[in-house]
Amino acid sequence: MKTPVAGFLRVKVITFSVMDPDRADEFYGQTLGLQPAFEGGERVGYLLGDITLMLKENWYASPTQEPNPRVTMETDDALQTERELSERGVTISDPVKVYDEFYVGGFLDSEGNKLWFCSPVKRPAQTSDASLPSDDRADLS
Repeated sequence: MKTPVAGFLRVKVITFSVMDPDRADEFYGQTLGLQPAFEGGERVGYLLGDITLMLKENWYASPTQEPNPRVTMETDDALQTERELSERGVTISDPVKVYDEFYVGGFLDSEGNKLWFCSPVKRPAQTSDASLPSDDRADLS
């Protein structure tokens, strides 16, 4: 694999502004079930794969539903993720919809930051849309 310009390898940290660190810890640790991330022995946030979701109180930016850049997390099944988040009382800001070949949805964390999630649309092999239930046909358009 060719090394990118300037040696960039991967995204390491995504930082979110929080107003209430205890509430954010409960959300990321309990509601989402993520493991704590540490730097120099100090807990700084939570792990999502190899990426640290860092939580910063009194940061230069406030929590926002209009982040730039947009953070999208891959899931195995976005429709199931939406159901599980809803069952845990998480605010679904953008119900799952099909965009090109992906199911994409969004939710708000405990502080009002918007995060996105997605999964590939799984189309049945050798099956016409007419054989799918009507609800599934609507999602594929």
